Amino acid sequence: MTPSLGEAHSSMKVPKNAAWWKKFLAFVGPGYLVAVGYMDPGNWATDIAGGSQFGYTLLSVILFSNMMAVVLQSLAGKLGIVTGRDLAQACRERFSAPVVMMLWILCELAIAATDLAEVIGSAIALKLLFNIPMLYGVIITAVDVLLILVLQNKGFRALETLVIVLMATIALCFGIDLFLAKPDMGGVLHGFVPSTEILQNPAMLYIAIGIIGATVMPHNLYLHSSIVQTRQIEQTTQGKREAIRYTTLDSTIALTLALFINAAILIVSAAVFHSAGMTQVAEISDAYHLLTPLLGTTIASVLFGVALLASGQNSTLTGTLAGQIVMEGFLNIRIPAWLRRLVTRLIAIIPAVIVTAIAGERGTEELLILSQVILSLQLPFAVIPLVMFTSDKKSMGPFANKLWLKTVSWIIAAIIVVLNVYLIIQTIMLF
Repeated sequence: MTPSLGEAHSSMKVPKNAAWWKKFLAFVGPGYLVAVGYMDPGNWATDIAGGSQFGYTLLSVILFSNMMAVVLQSLAGKLGIVTGRDLAQACRERFSAPVVMMLWILCELAIAATDLAEVIGSAIALKLLFNIPMLYGVIITAVDVLLILVLQNKGFRALETLVIVLMATIALCFGIDLFLAKPDMGGVLHGFVPSTEILQNPAMLYIAIGIIGATVMPHNLYLHSSIVQTRQIEQTTQGKREAIRYTTLDSTIALTLALFINAAILIVSAAVFHSAGMTQVAEISDAYHLLTPLLGTTIASVLFGVALLASGQNSTLTGTLAGQIVMEGFLNIRIPAWLRRLVTRLIAIIPAVIVTAIAGERGTEELLILSQVILSLQLPFAVIPLVMFTSDKKSMGPFANKLWLKTVSWIIAAIIVVLNVYLIIQTIMLF
C-alpha cells in the first residue's frame, strides 16, 4: 500500500550509532503537530467557562483528559511505526467498503468542524486585536492556504519548526498572563486533585465533559499514525522498538506543554474572573475585554489575543495534513495538497460566513460550541478501531498491547463513549 503523505514519507534521517539525545532530537516534531489539536480555539471556551464558574476545581479534568490523550497518541504512533499504515489505511484494510465510507464521512465532518473552530477562533482574534469585523476576519483566514503551500515546498521539518514556534508563542503569552493574574497557588494545586463534586454538580459535570470532548481530538489519531512515518527508521524489531520509545517521549513532552497551556487558560479565568465574582464569563471575546480592567494593564488582553491567533493558525496547519491523510487513507484518492486545502477551507468558511452575516458574533460563538459536539460524535469511531488494531497480535506481533495497556485503553475508550454521548444529549437539550 502506498504510504500517505508520500512526498514526506521517510524523508528525515535518523542518525545511527549516535548519542541517545541526538537520536531523540531527530524524532522531535510529530508530537508537537499533534499537541496543537489539544489547545485549539475550541478548547478555549470550555476552559474559560470552567475557570470563571468553578474556580480551579476542573483542573483535575484537564489533567485526566491529558493523561488519556498521552495513552491514545502513543498507540497511534506505535500503529504507524510497526505496521507502516496510518489509522485510515488500517481501517480500509480491515473493514468492509460501506463501513470505510461511513468512517470517512464522519472523519471529514470532524475535520471540517475542527477547521470551523480554527476559522472562528482566528476571526475573533483579528477582531479583538485589529478591530477587523468578524465577517471580513472569516474571509481573511482563507489566505493562510498560501502559507501552507509555501511550507510544504520547503519540507516537513519547516512545518514542524513553525508549529513549535507558534506553540512557544502561546506558552509565553499565557505564562506572562499567569504572572499578571497572580493565582492562588494553593488553590491551583488543590484543583489538580479530583473532586467528587464534579460528578454531583450537573453544571460542573457538563463543562467537565465539554473539556474532555474538546481535548481529545479524533483527527489527531489519524495524523499521528501517519507523520511518525516521516522518519527513516531501521525496519527491524530493535529499530521499531527504539522509534516507538522516542516517538512516545516526543508526544508525551509535547502534550505536557499542551496541558500547561490548557491549564493556564483555566487558571487565568479562575484567578481573574471567578475571584472577582464574575462567574458567567464563557465567551472568548468577553474574556479578552475583561482582562484589561481587572488586571489593570492592556498587555494582558493583547497577549491573550496574540495567543488565540497563534492557536488558530497552528491548528490550521495540522488540520490540512489530517485532511490529506484521511482522504488518501480511506479512499486511496490523491489530489494536490492545495486543492484539498481549498475544499476543506471552503467547507468551514461557508457556514461561518453565513452565520456571521445573519446572527452576528454571538452566532459564531454558538457555532464554535456546535463544532465541538461534532468532534465528540466522531471520537469513538477513531478510538475504538485504534485500540482494536494495536491490540491485535497478528498485525502488531511483539508490539501488540500488553494486557495492562489493553485494559487501560479499553477503559479510556469506554469513558470517552459514555461521556460524549452524555455531552451530545445535554447539548441537544440546550438547543
